[in-house]
This record gives sequence, C-alpha cells and structure tokens, in this order.
Amino acid sequence: MIFETIIISVDQEMTPHVTPFGVKHEGDDVVISPFKPSKTLNNILASKSATMNLTDDVRVFAGALTSHNPWNLLPAEQVSGYRLDGCLTHVELTLKQVRDDAERPQLVMQKVLTKQHKSFEGFNRAQAAVIELAVLTSRLHMLPAEKIQAELQYLQIAIDKTAGPRELEAWGWLVDKIDTYNKENPA
Repeated sequence: MIFETIIISVDQEMTPHVTPFGVKHEGDDVVISPFKPSKTLNNILASKSATMNLTDDVRVFAGALTSHNPWNLLPAEQVSGYRLDGCLTHVELTLKQVRDDAERPQLVMQKVLTKQHKSFEGFNRAQAAVIELAVLTSRLHMLPAEKIQAELQYLQIAIDKTAGPRELEAWGWLVDKIDTYNKENPA
C-alpha cells in the first residue's frame, strides 16, 4: 500500500525541497523510492534525513508541482531540516538503509520523532481528486495526453460536487499546468 505524503528534504545549504511522495511502510520504517536522478534522492543521501508530513491541505500537493508555495515551514526538532506548519502530523526520519536500484532505489527511513498537530476531520472526495490529478500531473511526460484528459474529466465530477476553496485553488493550478504542458508538447 502506498500513502501519499509530503516529503521535505534539504540540500547542503539547508535549502528545503518540498515534494509530494508516495511512501510505503515496513513495520516502523518508512520506505521512500525516488527516481534517479532526483533532488529528493540527492538531498536524503547527503543529509541522511527528511521529514514526512501528513496534511489534508491539497494545495501543498498541487503547489509543489506547479511552483506555488501555499505553505510555511518550521524547523524540525531532531533532524536537520524542516516540517510543514499546519500539517496534521509530521514524522522526522533518518536514513537507515539504501537498497540501490538503477532506476528507483529504496531509502529505508527510521522514524525518530512523530508529532500530531491537528486532528483528522475526514475525507473530502475533492481532496482525493486533487491528489490523483497531482499524481497524473507529475507523470505528464510518461502518460498519453488522452489518458490524462479522460482522468481529468472523471475527477472533475468530485470537484464539482464536493470541493471547497482550497481544493478549487489546487485544482486550478494543476489544470493550468496540464494545459501549459499540452500547448508546449502538442501530440
């Protein structure tokens, strides 16, 4: 099972990199599998740490993919780096093991601190639609435009029926990115 989270890693100058990331759990460990090459991979290998942030604000997922920054960061407590201000829970992680792979190495991360900041109030279908469109947007270069358009039309139903202001804002950012990509990369 893959859980959609926000991973924050830092480079050697302590510049944060905020990115949506699907993670797996192996017992108490978290497994992050970034593609080679990637900023997340380089940062975690260099710093040996990251934070995993659980949030219901889907603008963070969309913003990280579209150069919008609807977040504030706070310093992490036990690792070098940052966490999302306003997240539901953040988990501070240290690198425990690297399972190398030519395409997607697995970074096994040990939890060193878990803090809940807010309670979870439940799912909104529009939030799930934004997360799914964010995943598709991160794969624009890998998927046929027709598939993305078909999925977008289907997901629009949940947006139309259940979205609040945050979901509508995030949705708009992602749709704009898809439209721009399609204009710059005609089929």
